[in-house]
Amino acid sequence: MGYFIELVISGLAIGAIYGLVAMSFAVIYKATGIVNFAQGEMGMLTAYTSWSIAVTLGTGGVLTVLTAVVVGAVLGLLCERLIMRPMLGEPVLSVVLVTVGLAVVLRSIVTIVWGAAPHKFEVAGADTILQIAGIGIRVSQVTVIVVLLAALGGFWFFLRHSRFGVAMRAVAADEKTARLMGVSTARVQAVAWAAASGLAGLAGAFFAVIYGLAPTIFELGLKAFPATVLGGFDSIIGSGASGLIIGVLENLVGGYLPSTLKEIAGFVLILVVLMVRPFGLFGEKRIERV
Repeated sequence: MGYFIELVISGLAIGAIYGLVAMSFAVIYKATGIVNFAQGEMGMLTAYTSWSIAVTLGTGGVLTVLTAVVVGAVLGLLCERLIMRPMLGEPVLSVVLVTVGLAVVLRSIVTIVWGAAPHKFEVAGADTILQIAGIGIRVSQVTVIVVLLAALGGFWFFLRHSRFGVAMRAVAADEKTARLMGVSTARVQAVAWAAASGLAGLAGAFFAVIYGLAPTIFELGLKAFPATVLGGFDSIIGSGASGLIIGVLENLVGGYLPSTLKEIAGFVLILVVLMVRPFGLFGEKRIERV
């Protein structure tokens, strides 16, 4: 039983990281209708930048987290302004292919600037072991779970009770009508890119602190993608919660079944769920009249 609990707790930790990236996918999709396939690379670049700042300035845990959010948000704004905004009005496939190209460029930048060798992202107190139900868990793992829950609560309040959140929902529902009602779609999309990149940056930084800093962090995008599909592309909260489901499932599969099955567990789950609910567990069913 102890082994099962250990797998679940560690699965929640990695699932929280997946959840943050999955939320970032959903935020951009909800505001623009575009899937950003460079999301994992943006988290990776933010993690490396945060590590460099932490090494140079000796930042503590809280300041490192804030640095990751700010660096991620600035990176998102730059990408939206310089790369994505000129693509407004272009076919969706063209825009998606631009994000694929952006992913390759960001991956190359990290390798050129920081090299391919792994690094240890040391943050004071992050490796301290806490005892929960007789199971040892690191402070950093507990922290990332708390951060995901805070992000879920914050986005729920933002989307439901803030003017800008309502504007974002209006753009997602009908961009042309929202524009006629005076909503600045360009501003909404810029904020969405900043928020999404901030979430991805948080995920990248936490992953680097817990598991180590290496160029392979970009794979977080691929790992978290099933969570976005499972939760529903139009459900930011559902995508974050689904990250926890994917994380726990992967850990249980890796713990009790051949480890090779761990890599495909999330994709198998979404195949099963999509056959029953094509719009995801928490996505809104779309009805089109023709």
